[in-house]
Amino acid sequence: MIQRQQTLWLLLATLCAIFSFQFPFLTGSKLINNQSVAEDLDAASNFFLLIMTGASVILSVITIFMFKDRKLQIQLCLLGIVLSIGILAVYIVQMQKFEKSTLALYCILPFVVLISYFMAFRGVRKDEKLVKSLDKLR
Repeated sequence: MIQRQQTLWLLLATLCAIFSFQFPFLTGSKLINNQSVAEDLDAASNFFLLIMTGASVILSVITIFMFKDRKLQIQLCLLGIVLSIGILAVYIVQMQKFEKSTLALYCILPFVVLISYFMAFRGVRKDEKLVKSLDKLR
């Protein structure tokens, strides 16, 4: 299980999603009640980001342990890709609410999650094609 490359990609997606709770995506100031307040945007700062990032962590862990059912693993990877795109969309919408802001170095974490899901999808699909080609030889 752990020697498969898609497991490593899914593990990377899990770690990056967990780290996005800790590290900010954006730092800046918001205008609240006509006062400028310094604030960070991370996965825990918004309800939708919290739910979606938590779902991404759970989904990637579940997908790791579905190694015996490759078709389901492919579907879960696709769901993870869609969820990651949704997370990035919510981050972009939340960025618009900041008055003065700068992207943090850790803004790459959600992109790494998306790329990791995609690479895991490719690995699972490649395994599925290999198994199908071996079944044809029998």
